[in-house]
Amino acid sequence: MFNLHPQLVNDGIWIGDFELSTLLLMNDHQFPWFILVPRREDVTEIFQLDQTDRVQLLNESCWLAEALKDGFAAHKINVAALGNMVSQLHVHHIVRYRHDPAWPAPVWGKLPAQAYTEEQLNECVARLQAVLTSNFRYAERFN
Repeated sequence: MFNLHPQLVNDGIWIGDFELSTLLLMNDHQFPWFILVPRREDVTEIFQLDQTDRVQLLNESCWLAEALKDGFAAHKINVAALGNMVSQLHVHHIVRYRHDPAWPAPVWGKLPAQAYTEEQLNECVARLQAVLTSNFRYAERFN
């Protein structure tokens, strides 16, 4: 049975689901930072997914990255599957701007997280909803 790692539960806000992956929003309004988590047990690396799931994860990552680029007018989309702190396979998708507070450095550990207000969260999700309209089911709270 699939269980989301407690650190991802603690740091993220559930936005919804693709066919394979759960989509979380990192609870830090300084960066539109999304995390795809394939709903597979005991998987820490992409190569551990079967061929079908690897293709599906790549498709979902590309759909998300394109939506973020369009919906957030990103200068760059950083995509990474590190897993040093949380071994459960998860793929970060971070909207970056040349003027963001960490640019051009990585965002990890650069600044203390600043949680979304309800208004900021709704605005962020609305921007995503404007561009991510197929192959995705939003969590009930965002419908």
